[in-house]
Amino acid sequence: MKPFAIKPLRAKRIDREGLEQAALMTELRIRMPAVADLIYHVPNGGHRLKKVAAELKQQGVAAGVPDLVLTMARGGYFGLYIEFKATPPNAAAVSDSQHKWIRKLNEQGYLAVVCRGHFDAIEQIRAYLRLAPTVVAA
Repeated sequence: MKPFAIKPLRAKRIDREGLEQAALMTELRIRMPAVADLIYHVPNGGHRLKKVAAELKQQGVAAGVPDLVLTMARGGYFGLYIEFKATPPNAAAVSDSQHKWIRKLNEQGYLAVVCRGHFDAIEQIRAYLRLAPTVVAA
C-alpha cells in the first residue's frame, strides 16, 4: 500500500486591497456619513465561475471600471471615480483597461483617479469635497 502523500500547506491569499478598501468605507461611515451615503463599490473583480462571468458580462460588467464611485458633483465634475489599489508593497499595477476607463471618464466630465491605499483615498475625497458644488442648470 502506498502511504498518503503530504501536500505542502499554502498560506491563504490575503486580499490587502479589499481590506484597505473596507477600512476606507468604515472611516467614511464614521467621519463622513454624507459621503458614505453616496459612494458605492463596483464589484467587477474577483474570481467567478465561467458561466457567472459570462452572464455578468452580458449584463454590462466591463473590465477596468474603477472600484468606487462618489455621486457628489463638485468643481464642475459630475462625480468622482476611484481606482483603488493597496499600498505598496502590495499594490497591483494599473491595467491597460483601467487606464482607458480613467481617461474616458475624465473626458466625459468626471474626475477619475488612482488611489494607493485608504489614506490616499481619504485625502483625494477631502480635496474633491473642498471644490465648490457643481451647479446644474435646468
